[in-house]
Amino acid sequence: MKKVLVFGTFDIFHEGHKDFLRQAKEQGDFLRVVVARDSTVENVKKQKPLNSEWQRLQMIEASGLANEVVLGSPDDKYKVIEEYRPDIICLGYDQQFFVEGLDDKLRQLGLHKTKVVRLAAFEPEKYKSSILRSENVK
Repeated sequence: MKKVLVFGTFDIFHEGHKDFLRQAKEQGDFLRVVVARDSTVENVKKQKPLNSEWQRLQMIEASGLANEVVLGSPDDKYKVIEEYRPDIICLGYDQQFFVEGLDDKLRQLGLHKTKVVRLAAFEPEKYKSSILRSENVK
């Protein structure tokens, strides 16, 4: 069984995210989605998410697009990778956080065969969280 892992904030769960998860699921047999903790979002993006980590997790679960949805580790961003040992990690077209040095970290964890795949955008001029967030805040 080929295990696929994705991670992200998924604050405003939109069509771009749904397409991302569909593309990721096509990469393997089992898709696990890691939802960023509220504290991680605040630390990395310097702003609170609009929806709590549990709300975000439940939105993805309700979509039926993932085999499993889990919260990330509040302490070690690579813990889920080490624990689940995916065959493939899919990244969003514009995903920047926790990407730099990922290949080196995979080697350190003994995950020499894990592939990192960057997926295509889906109407980014329309479905991008920062655009939707600014529309929601107005």
